[in-house]
Amino acid sequence: MKAEMNGLNEDIVKLLIRKNMTVAAAESCTGGLLAALLTNVSGASDVMNESIVTYANAAKIKYLGVNEDTLSEYGAVSAETAFAMARGLYDRTDANVTVGITGIAGPGGGTAEKPVGLVYAGICINGNTEVLQMNHIGNREEVREKTCIEVLKSLKEKLAVL
Repeated sequence: MKAEMNGLNEDIVKLLIRKNMTVAAAESCTGGLLAALLTNVSGASDVMNESIVTYANAAKIKYLGVNEDTLSEYGAVSAETAFAMARGLYDRTDANVTVGITGIAGPGGGTAEKPVGLVYAGICINGNTEVLQMNHIGNREEVREKTCIEVLKSLKEKLAVL
């Protein structure tokens, strides 16, 4: 899994450099892993604007402008919150690409409605925001790693066609 992540992160940095674009991340359940993967690549300083770990709801509200009503109605782990995280970061930074990740990495915290491994990632590119829903099986580390792999794959696909 580590080799796959490392190849994807290199591809993303190269694509961003080639397209003269920048990226920023707002992470909850991945705790900064996506940003760490991107900054592991030489040249990342040309494309990585900033990153923030917004683990608590209060941080999502304060730094990303996620509406309290969104969190109350849909919960922190929801497509609506992931969308708001990515869009809020886009509106607050100069990055062309922003990612907002929220989910349940486990081993606790899951419910029948929202089980461990449920993750949402909002991806905003030039103001257009989409949300990925993922359902991973594995321990905490595996959920975080699998999430980053899926986000990197999605970024690669989306950036390749710009």
